[in-house]
Amino acid sequence: MNNSMLKQNWKLILTCVILIPAGFLAWSSREQWLPAVQGWTQKNGTANKQTKNKEPADAHADEEHHDHDHAGHDEASSLELSAQARKNIGLTSEKLIPVKLQSFTRTISIPAIVVERPGKTRISIVAPMTGIVMNVNVSAGEAVQPGRELFKMRLTHEDLVQAQAAYLKTRGELDVENKEILRLQDITNRGAIAGKVLLEREYAKEKLEAILKSQREALLLHGFSESQVDQIDNTRHLIKEHQIYVPKIHDDSGEVQLPNMQIRRISAEVPASEDRTVTSRQSLLVVQSLNVSKGDFVQAGDTLCVLANYSELYLKGQAFEQEADEITRCMENQWPVQAIREVNNKAKKLIDNLKIDYLDNQIETDVRTFSVFVDLPNQIQYDNTRKNGIRFIAWLFKPGQRMQLRIPVETWDKQIVLPVEAIASEGAEHFVFQENGDHFDRRPVHILYQDQLWAVIQNDGSIFPGDKIALAGAHQLQMALKNKAGGGVDPHAGHNH
Repeated sequence: MNNSMLKQNWKLILTCVILIPAGFLAWSSREQWLPAVQGWTQKNGTANKQTKNKEPADAHADEEHHDHDHAGHDEASSLELSAQARKNIGLTSEKLIPVKLQSFTRTISIPAIVVERPGKTRISIVAPMTGIVMNVNVSAGEAVQPGRELFKMRLTHEDLVQAQAAYLKTRGELDVENKEILRLQDITNRGAIAGKVLLEREYAKEKLEAILKSQREALLLHGFSESQVDQIDNTRHLIKEHQIYVPKIHDDSGEVQLPNMQIRRISAEVPASEDRTVTSRQSLLVVQSLNVSKGDFVQAGDTLCVLANYSELYLKGQAFEQEADEITRCMENQWPVQAIREVNNKAKKLIDNLKIDYLDNQIETDVRTFSVFVDLPNQIQYDNTRKNGIRFIAWLFKPGQRMQLRIPVETWDKQIVLPVEAIASEGAEHFVFQENGDHFDRRPVHILYQDQLWAVIQNDGSIFPGDKIALAGAHQLQMALKNKAGGGVDPHAGHNH
């Protein structure tokens, strides 16, 4: 047992004595044999690679795709989208455009509501005299034009009847006096009577003409029009009925011409010759409220209906008193104002080129705000005419509608400006997605300013002018990237085979 162990020890010692000098000798001569060994290794590796390439391409295509890192991006922050996925998040060609430096106007946003223009929007139609409503020729909500008959009244006021009777009596006496003067002129020419008698009759005629003129003015004050008084002169009959028509609005000054300036018997049906394509927006009035019915007894001055002219409205914004200087600067520079109107829960529509009309000079003591009034030209959104000629229209902007006003207060030059839909946020980080071939690379950015629509990105090298950035769907891209980092869903989950 001891001899066997002794032999093993001697073999180990002998092996060490031989291998240690041989290893030292090989290391000292490595410059001679090492290049040859490296050349043989590379040649052998190339042959193995060529052998692998001879295998079917589609057998490892997917594996090679996942093992390959595209140049210029990190696979962990890169995302590939199919054509269908791009359409799903709205990444059309218009939403993939190169970034460029541009001017940006900083704005302040204030809440606003659509209101009527005081003294301009509403027109009250009142009863010019006492009577009974015989006919109502319009419907609530109907669109009417100047000259359209609104109501027909039967006159019952005693003073009005007496005023007409007195006018007719004076007119009759004047006719008699004119005939007498003609008779006396013929007799006087023949010398039958003195000229003094004819002169007295002419004085009496002038007296009747003065009385007739005053009575005519009284009828006009009672509510009759010039044409109606002329009608009494021509027919020698009292007017028993009175028609009330839609007044005419002067397009420039907004002046309302009183009803009944001329007699026009217009039925409910609009004439076919009327061309609505050239109708002024301001001449279209809507029957906002109808206060009487057929058979009602009304006194002079009672409101019969209210017409509304919605062609020009106001946007009434509420701003804090600290914002007064900035809003005044906007008015001094005549910068256009924008309004934001919500079309639905997601989409918003801009109304451009609005102008601030005036600022309220009083600040509400409770909330410390003041009103900003912005002109809002309106337009017809829907127009419907029935077979009987009754017309209904729907205006785009309506009193009570809520919006946001964007008032420009400052301009910045040479900025990277992106829509807010291009920004994805996670905690303190903000990201954009840059198109890189068939991939989108996530880039962290710093936001200098952001409002409801736009974000100003600091030009710090994270993105450069000319880079194509996804201008929509950034939130969906961020969620897809997080899902990718968390691993795919097991296709066999929940199934037993």
